[in-house]
Amino acid sequence: MDAQIVLFDGFDPLDVIAPFEVLVAGSDAVGGDLTVELVSAEGPRPVVSGSRGLVLHATSGLDPHRPGFVIVPGAAGPIEGDPDEGVETIPVLLARFGDTVAIPLMRRAMADPEVTVATVCGGSLALAMAGLLEGRFAVTHHLGMDMLEATGAHAVPARVVDDGDLVTAAGVTSGLELALHLLDRSYGPQIAAAVESLFAYERRGTVWSNRGRIPVSV
Repeated sequence: MDAQIVLFDGFDPLDVIAPFEVLVAGSDAVGGDLTVELVSAEGPRPVVSGSRGLVLHATSGLDPHRPGFVIVPGAAGPIEGDPDEGVETIPVLLARFGDTVAIPLMRRAMADPEVTVATVCGGSLALAMAGLLEGRFAVTHHLGMDMLEATGAHAVPARVVDDGDLVTAAGVTSGLELALHLLDRSYGPQIAAAVESLFAYERRGTVWSNRGRIPVSV
C-alpha cells in the first residue's frame, strides 16, 4: 500500500509533515508494508511552501492508480489581502491548485476503488473549489466551512470526517488525527495506538462518519 502526499506551490508544511511522520511510523510498525512518499502532479521537483519559502522535495509524480492513500494538504499564507496587489492569500493559493494538472489526476484517483483520497485543512476546500466534492461529506479549517458548503459539499463540524473513500480533516494540527485514523482503519487500533505511544500523543476530537441512525434531536 502507498501513501502519496501531494505537494503544490504554497502548501502548508505542517499539513504535510504531520501525516508524513505518523504514516512513516505506522509503516515501521507494520514491517514496511506502507510506502510513504512526497509527490507532485508535475513530477519530481523542489516545491516551495507558503511558509517563509520553506522547500520540500517531491520525489516522484502523483500516480492516481496506486492503491492506498492520496493526501492533499492545505495552503499557508495570509487570510486577507488584495490579489490584484500581489497578495497570495490562502484562497488564491487553493484556487490556483485547481488550475493545475493535479485536478484531472485527483479526479482519476477519486474514481479508483483502490484509492482513498484524504485531505488536511484547506486541502478539502481546494478539491471542492475544483468541483470534486459536490454531495460529499467533508470538513476543512473552521474559517472555510461556509465556503466549503457553498461548493455543494456537506460541511460537517468534526475533527475528521470519514466519507468512505474520502477522509478529510479540519485545522492544520488535525493531520495527526487524519493519519492515525487512516492507520487504524487500514491496519487496526493496535498499530495506531503504538504510533500514538511513540509520539506521546493522544488523538482528540470527533471522527464523524455517515452511518447509523440520525438523531431526532440533541
